[in-house]
Amino acid sequence: MKCPYCGYSESKVIDSRPTDEGERIRRRRECMSCAKRFTTYEIIESVPIIVIKKDKSREAFDRSKLFNGLLRACEKRPVSLDMLDKIVDEIELTLQNSLDREVTSIRIGELAMDKLKDVDEVAYVRFASVYRQFKDINTFMEELAKLLSEKK
Repeated sequence: MKCPYCGYSESKVIDSRPTDEGERIRRRRECMSCAKRFTTYEIIESVPIIVIKKDKSREAFDRSKLFNGLLRACEKRPVSLDMLDKIVDEIELTLQNSLDREVTSIRIGELAMDKLKDVDEVAYVRFASVYRQFKDINTFMEELAKLLSEKK
């Protein structure tokens, strides 16, 4: 951290405390050259996740779109809203923790299907039928056969 008084690049932290409900950290520093004190604030840098769609267009990740898609798949199924919220949180955390700032919609769909498979198989098949755009009954039956073979 550069001293605002003399421009020296080394300083030591005298005091450190959280502010704004833990969103920022206030640090009191002392310059190693001129011994003057100054305050700095540290915040978490949030880098948006960019989704690359099937048509190659890009847009910022929108958790409400994912939530709504899962909600439609779970309609009239015994899946709570809290469970859907947890699934969306887990997927978003997975995306944030990956080193990639750009992710394909295909990857997000696969993550959603993996989560739904463990929660509700009917919701999984519903989501997969829209996501994978089943063209006919045979591709639908192939997906069901895969699901049944994994279960055994």
